Amino acid sequence: MIKLFIRYINLMVITIFALVLLSFMLPFFFPGDLLTNISGITPQSLEQRQALEKAFALNESIFVQFQVYLSNFFAGDWGVSSVSQLNLYDEIAYAFPATLELMLYALFVATFVGIPVGFLSGLKHHNPADMGVVTFSIVGYSFPVFWLALVFITLFCLQLEWLPMSGRIDLLFEVKHITGFVFIDIILSDLNNTKEAIENAFRHAILPTLSISIVTTCLFIRFTRRSIMDVMQKGYIIAAKSRGFTQWQIFIKHSFKNALIPILPILALQISTLVTNAMIVETIFSWPGIGNWLIQAIYQQDYPAIRAGMLVVALFVLTLTITLEFITRAIDPTKDETARAAV
Repeated sequence: MIKLFIRYINLMVITIFALVLLSFMLPFFFPGDLLTNISGITPQSLEQRQALEKAFALNESIFVQFQVYLSNFFAGDWGVSSVSQLNLYDEIAYAFPATLELMLYALFVATFVGIPVGFLSGLKHHNPADMGVVTFSIVGYSFPVFWLALVFITLFCLQLEWLPMSGRIDLLFEVKHITGFVFIDIILSDLNNTKEAIENAFRHAILPTLSISIVTTCLFIRFTRRSIMDVMQKGYIIAAKSRGFTQWQIFIKHSFKNALIPILPILALQISTLVTNAMIVETIFSWPGIGNWLIQAIYQQDYPAIRAGMLVVALFVLTLTITLEFITRAIDPTKDETARAAV
């Protein structure tokens, strides 16, 4: 276990170093003034330019500049936006919880719908209901996320007028930004109409969540179905049946845990997909997350914001993916041995 932990820590450190190095190099490839690309500030005088060059060590060697960049990054000094002139650390800290919130909603739906449906389909495989589930999972996984989002807007917002088409909550509700998670902030804001605010925020979250979760739900259904079908053919399951255990007892005592183990790596692989899909959906639904913020930065050619935002998203995906992969290997050490034997 200790060797496995050290190996994953080394992998994370090396990958983080590569990402930070790439982020450091980006301003040299952006068009325009290098100093503005790094700091986000357009110097208005020679004295200001010299002060900024000294602050970012632009007159020093590239190694000193990288050291200064590392020091500033880990200190939370990420510069300012060249458009809004606001601190980038504060802007990202404001936008990122909204993206994380949307991902958690989608993951919750995918987990508590996809996995149970997959189990039921796998236990009763090759019957008409199972064929319907398989068809739905294949079709649902084939739909592009942006297309689903546009269809939902057209149907539920424009035609039926059941749900709102943009934002996290109506502007009528004065919700303070405390944690960045809208439902928590509603409760902490101590509003007079808390119940109405929660209901309004829930209605705003439905369509973005469905747009992201359908693809992941369909993937969970397919892998869970295949996993439970494979487990039910194992020798210890056949032995349990011969001893007179019911199918429900076999499922609870033997099948459930063993069928879940192969699903954990799929969850790790889905992190990057969830982040990408969330960023796309945020733009369509005007959800104030890091994806929408980054798209606006690209449109406005806000290079310091692009640099900081891309690095934060990459570090987030890397950390979650490696952590889930480590947990998977720790739970099922035989997976690593099987992979090495196969090689």
